[in-house]
Amino acid sequence: MNQTIFRMAMVLMTVLWSWQTRAAPVTFNTALPVAEGEFIHRELLVVMRSGDDPSGMNRDMAVSTLVSVLGYGISGKLALFGALPYADKKLALTMNAMPLERSSDGFGDLSLFGRYTLFQRDAPGQTFRIAVFAGTEAPTSDDHENDNLGRLPPPLQSGSGAWDGFGGVVATWQILDYQLDGQIAYRNNGKANGFEAGDQWRLDGSLQYRLWPGTLAADTRGFLYGVLEANLIHNDPNRSNGEKDENSGGTTLFLAPGLQYVTRRWIVEAVVQLPVSQNLRGTALENDYVVRSGFRWNF
Repeated sequence: MNQTIFRMAMVLMTVLWSWQTRAAPVTFNTALPVAEGEFIHRELLVVMRSGDDPSGMNRDMAVSTLVSVLGYGISGKLALFGALPYADKKLALTMNAMPLERSSDGFGDLSLFGRYTLFQRDAPGQTFRIAVFAGTEAPTSDDHENDNLGRLPPPLQSGSGAWDGFGGVVATWQILDYQLDGQIAYRNNGKANGFEAGDQWRLDGSLQYRLWPGTLAADTRGFLYGVLEANLIHNDPNRSNGEKDENSGGTTLFLAPGLQYVTRRWIVEAVVQLPVSQNLRGTALENDYVVRSGFRWNF
């Protein structure tokens, strides 16, 4: 009986791992590899809305960003990635009893990073991996945009004008029925034009549970996963001309339910990040929701 179970697990794991695409978190990274010599292309649409405004100016921020990501597997352990966003940003507010809108759109700063597998342990029906990643965001976009009111504030600029660095550790445990991912990450933001965005710490977790098919077989063509993710994000206060902005920064906890459909070569996915706790400084603008949807394609 034990030998039969062992053989079935081996067969099913071979089916899963012969696929080029696998389940993965939607809101952060994974430790699962990009196959050597393979590319992965991801398009991710992020729609963010912030509107609970304690300042009394009725501020309402809406940002839609399309992020294009290309990754390449250098080896079974090392993968390199590039990410380029295109964002449309709108800030509606009331000033001196008059409604105003300020906006911008364009390509954002380019991010380049690498991910390396430090630890890997495979067993029948499961795998566990730990990887580190590190990279930089280069000031490749415009950070001097203006409108009829003058220069746009830093959050509305397409680029930051600064070199930023980021890195972290991510772990993945995958078995036949579900996958768990966890990440600890840090981002150090540089200074440009007298402004420095606050550094960021984040702790992320993700569960992807297979909803369909209930029984695996050699001719299985796709998997439907239910996704539940949590993101604890802390931002330090911004600084302007060396002075701390007491109305910026703070800590937010998001819960993100969603769905993910995985085939041999591509994934479609969507989650909604909902803030369940926001402990922000001063009149910092609160989040209403963030919607993330897109696809991934291996080739």
